[in-house]
Amino acid sequence: MTKKRLTWVDVTKGFLMILVVIGHYPGELDFPLAKYIYWFHMPAFFILSGLFFKPVVEKGLMKAAIHKRFMQLIVPYLFFLVSITLIRYGMEIGSGNLDISWYLNDLWALAVGGRFIRGAYGVFWFVTTLFFTYLFFLWLTKTFNRRKQFVLLAIFYLIAHFESIVAMHVIGGKPSEAAQSIPMLWNLDVALMAVVYFAVGYYLKDMWMNVTKRWLVAGLVVSMTAILLDSMGVIDYRLSMKFLRYDHFILDLAIPLSFTIVLVGLFQRFTTRTSLSWLQKVEQHSLSIMYLHILMDKLLNDYFTYGLIGYTAIGVFIPIIVSILIKHLLPNGKLLLGGFSPKKETNPMPT
Repeated sequence: MTKKRLTWVDVTKGFLMILVVIGHYPGELDFPLAKYIYWFHMPAFFILSGLFFKPVVEKGLMKAAIHKRFMQLIVPYLFFLVSITLIRYGMEIGSGNLDISWYLNDLWALAVGGRFIRGAYGVFWFVTTLFFTYLFFLWLTKTFNRRKQFVLLAIFYLIAHFESIVAMHVIGGKPSEAAQSIPMLWNLDVALMAVVYFAVGYYLKDMWMNVTKRWLVAGLVVSMTAILLDSMGVIDYRLSMKFLRYDHFILDLAIPLSFTIVLVGLFQRFTTRTSLSWLQKVEQHSLSIMYLHILMDKLLNDYFTYGLIGYTAIGVFIPIIVSILIKHLLPNGKLLLGGFSPKKETNPMPT
């Protein structure tokens, strides 16, 4: 049973990573696919992350847990941040850009991170947000009982929506520009919303591990109803965690959860009939795909013409090749790709 569960989780994450690539396609799509992808794909990652969260009760283990997560998330973050920046700066210098102030301003934006870095760094916000989300939830589960945890999560949810109201309606304008009017290091404030999705994965673990037919049907009904109402113009729902856009207090939970239930429920059933090993391979290299797919397009789109399928193929397969090369050719390549695992302490045999 454990093996099957791991299979469907890997397959689901692999599929979600492909959706991440598709969601960043710079061209126009006839079907509002990108809009619907953004309804659920990032919340789904936080839900699946929360699914495997393990509370740390013993005080002495807290430091080790944080260190492990830091090595798995922040070390690869810094590696890809520096690597992509060196490539960008090499191209800028090659094109004749010797403006020191431009590089200083760019370095400042990279240090702040989150929603303040765009272009090739478009997905970097997710990793820092996930790291802080983990820290928030670790603190919650260690410090408070279950009832107080729910109260604090509700408060976080309210604060996140209040911030969204300020950004989208008080400041106004384009969501990306409005969100950038609120200063925040590494999108730490987005963790207020992300931790709620993370908690849903953790608290409803039994449901996620075995999405019953009843749950699947309910998820399908809510998901299809939302799409129908949106296509008819009854609602115009949007969700952008990166840019603090949370449009509806109820739908911000109902829609992402229903779509994730459908996705998980279907892949749990698919993986009992077929391996879908190619999606597992995508998941194995998901870190490189996430960090590099936008960069690949920026490096190649001046030389090749391709549509959505070509963009997706380039954004998936080239980063996989790069991931394999990093793992086998660079010192500590596995560590740079998030493959950190703490050494297990061994007790000496009594003599």
